[in-house]
Amino acid sequence: MDDATQGSWVGVDIGGTFTDVVLRQPGHPIRILKLPTTRGDPSAAVIASIAHIAREWGVSAGAIERFVHGTTVATNAVIERKGARIGLIATAGFRDVLEIGRQMRHQMYELSLLPETPIFLAPGRLRREVGERVAASGEVVTPLDEASAVAAIDALAAQGVEAIAVCLLFSFVNPRHEQRIGELIAARYPHIMVSLSSEVDPAFREYERTVVTAFDAYIKPVINRYLANLEAGLAASGVVAPLQIMQSRGGVAAATVARRRPVRLFLSGPAAGAIGARRVGTSAGFADIISVDVGGTSSDITLIADGEPGIRAEGTIEGYPVRVGMVDVNAIGAGGGSIAWLDAANGLRVGPHSAGSDPGPACYGRGGEEATVTDASTVLGYLDPAYFAGGSVRLQPELAHEVIRRRIAEPLGMSVQRAALGIHRVLNAQMGEGIRLVSIRQGRDPRQFALLPLGGAGPLHATALAADLGIRTIVVPRHPGVLSADGLLGAPIEHEVARAFGRPLADLAMHEVTPVLADLDADCAALMQHERTGGQQQQRRYSADVCYIGQSYYLEIALEPSAPDTLQRLYRDFTAAHDRVYGHATQAPARIVNLRSTHRVIPAGGEAAAPWQPSGEPADKGRRRILIPEIDTPVDARIYDRAALAADQVIDGPAIIEQPDTTTLVSSGWRARVDGAGNLVMTWSKSR
Repeated sequence: MDDATQGSWVGVDIGGTFTDVVLRQPGHPIRILKLPTTRGDPSAAVIASIAHIAREWGVSAGAIERFVHGTTVATNAVIERKGARIGLIATAGFRDVLEIGRQMRHQMYELSLLPETPIFLAPGRLRREVGERVAASGEVVTPLDEASAVAAIDALAAQGVEAIAVCLLFSFVNPRHEQRIGELIAARYPHIMVSLSSEVDPAFREYERTVVTAFDAYIKPVINRYLANLEAGLAASGVVAPLQIMQSRGGVAAATVARRRPVRLFLSGPAAGAIGARRVGTSAGFADIISVDVGGTSSDITLIADGEPGIRAEGTIEGYPVRVGMVDVNAIGAGGGSIAWLDAANGLRVGPHSAGSDPGPACYGRGGEEATVTDASTVLGYLDPAYFAGGSVRLQPELAHEVIRRRIAEPLGMSVQRAALGIHRVLNAQMGEGIRLVSIRQGRDPRQFALLPLGGAGPLHATALAADLGIRTIVVPRHPGVLSADGLLGAPIEHEVARAFGRPLADLAMHEVTPVLADLDADCAALMQHERTGGQQQQRRYSADVCYIGQSYYLEIALEPSAPDTLQRLYRDFTAAHDRVYGHATQAPARIVNLRSTHRVIPAGGEAAAPWQPSGEPADKGRRRILIPEIDTPVDARIYDRAALAADQVIDGPAIIEQPDTTTLVSSGWRARVDGAGNLVMTWSKSR
């Protein structure tokens, strides 16, 4: 180990089955590692990766200058109901907002109605009221009754809560009562964590604000323990680089900040995949791309326009609204491990249930008895049984053949190969519809975008998806299977702060907006002080949440304070966005709901990948018979080792390109070329 290892950047993404690790060093090829996720303590696999990097790659822990982590701990805590025991304090008369929710129901015709609000976060016995009242203007109508606040705090503490969510009426306009309750909790029970709605989500809509604040409290102790264990383990391993965590908006933050705002860690994995896809698209010369991350159980679809993924103001976790800015990812229950099955009318279905990793697809030989997409890929000849996952998993094609015959082919009266092809077609149709939801439904023509597949199974389905949507260009990254981990290293350090600002645009002057933006900038600067940015230049972006007066939901619109006609431009941009998203717009009066400031720093050095260098081994691995949708009978396909492909090498389909983390299908009519960055750029070579 020497100075050549300095400047090493490590990205670690924890998934449900594997923990993906990427090492980047200036002037060196990227190195990747997959370790089984340690479910009991996810940080154990992360610590094990440090030892592997030192032992196998000669990079000491002290040489790691940047360590970025994406985790599913926050999301899993909700899915598995393993969050903390929390209490909720509300304004007198509003303790049941969390349980009442909204009037609309997603299942309109169910005879047995189940709750659609997250009551599990804080059941009735763990909700308390305090005497106080703030008007919509921010004026104090009823001062805080500290005696009732102390009584509520003591009662919740006696019930063993680990955290308390405080959500008072109109606290987003005047937060003083919430802040005082926070001070009382800290003074009486310093071990109890606190989430104040005026800090977590300072915006109107009482139910949504209560839900996101309760979720923040629910996962705060879990995240705090996890990050504390991870930081201690990294320090014991000799890592001196600060731990940075991916957030749901696509930026990273210091672990100290992530602990304070854990609700912003939801769905950070898909966000990292989108950032990685943006980076690859840029390297290949494409600013407009649609990324499809096909994993074992789901597919995450993101539209990236003009080099930026869309950000939505609200996401969902387990069907519950979580009002946190998130990369706009459309997740569908379709992946390589998705189970194929027949419904009551003998119609072929795929997903949403998955075989997972245990027992996994039948071809794994671990006892799986359901036909999966991976089994279909094996039957169709796309996967080399001896080289799946780089040879770490030995597939058994006979088991895949048998389970598809028994479960699908015989009941439908067709051959096993046709049944396998049908499984792929159903899955591809589902993913195609998911792509339409993020493109056509949002006023975007998918034919104007390049398709970028990632995940272990994405490149297998790319040509079929592109053909269905009329897309003529596909970009396959160097290492699609670990692109989320790689995306962590391309993400900016970012902090975003919003504040309620309920004013009509018609009677608003810019001098009334500027002081609020200055306050938001100060808050962002305080958060940025936790980062080791080394005085690097910060980018500032402003935006406003705008809606028509009387409208319930809003759109986030960029705000340019230095423009001479800032507010007029804001209105024009809002109506244009409204027309694109909803298909209509009027010249009706609009208002600003929230103002937002975002500060970001693009870390310098280490992030650029080395130019593509082939391995020098023979690229041609022979031929294999495969079945593709375009041709009725099996065809011979050339098999290539991707690591051995030279820059500018051209491959005409049908062909299979193999690498340890994925397999790429170049279907008939497609031509693949290796660009200077090592990406596979596939183009449709025939007229349609």
